Amino acid sequence: MNSIIEINDLDLFYGDFHALKHVNMEIPEKAITAFIGPSGCGKSTLLRTFNRMNDMIAGTRIEGSVEIAGTDIYSDEVDVETLRKRVGMVFQQPNPFPKSIYDNIAYGPRLHGITDRKKLDEIVETSLRSAALWNEVKDHLKRSAFSISGGQQQRLCIARALAVEPDILLMDEATSALDPISTLKIEELAQELKDRYTIVMVTHNMHQAARVSQQTVFFLNGEVVEYSETERLFSNPTDQRTEDYISGRFG
Repeated sequence: MNSIIEINDLDLFYGDFHALKHVNMEIPEKAITAFIGPSGCGKSTLLRTFNRMNDMIAGTRIEGSVEIAGTDIYSDEVDVETLRKRVGMVFQQPNPFPKSIYDNIAYGPRLHGITDRKKLDEIVETSLRSAALWNEVKDHLKRSAFSISGGQQQRLCIARALAVEPDILLMDEATSALDPISTLKIEELAQELKDRYTIVMVTHNMHQAARVSQQTVFFLNGEVVEYSETERLFSNPTDQRTEDYISGRFG
């Protein structure tokens, strides 16, 4: 597999707190990579380095490099808005805009200069189809995004991220607030999307990581303990700490 994200000697600090320690990793394109580990271990922090969301936290300092498709995204030449177009993100709680279903999807393309109604209509339909939501909402596009269920709202947020044609989709505990049926739909959707997008997901649910990802990374105390193919990590971990975590001895 070709890698799309390369992390070299990455250290991240929040003030004096050393949140990520000496991370080195390559993440393959057009596959699902899962980050697992106990709360506060650094997995969401690393995820947010990929679209520079950590920039919004005062006192954040980074050493080392994060490259996406060969470009150091922390270089002064990188436009953060353009980066976030390439690297979409879906959060733990569904967070649709207080707009219609249609305008939630059209928001990003309009922001990037697309105003033609026919083109916007096409983007909205394509994005909702990609998020397996079109058939459920196609007759209600002018309704508020808050009028649909939580699981549908989360798929709407995925569609919104896809509308600007990203290369990478980050999912930060994207199913933890959802019921089992909605969770299954998101997992099935991720499996379909991985042929077109690189997906990196943070999950507390080890069963989910085992079900949907091709690679899994286990974090502990800001360090990468183990990173391998998912099946190998769960069936034959090389580090005792990984074995202890996946067998439920801590976490």
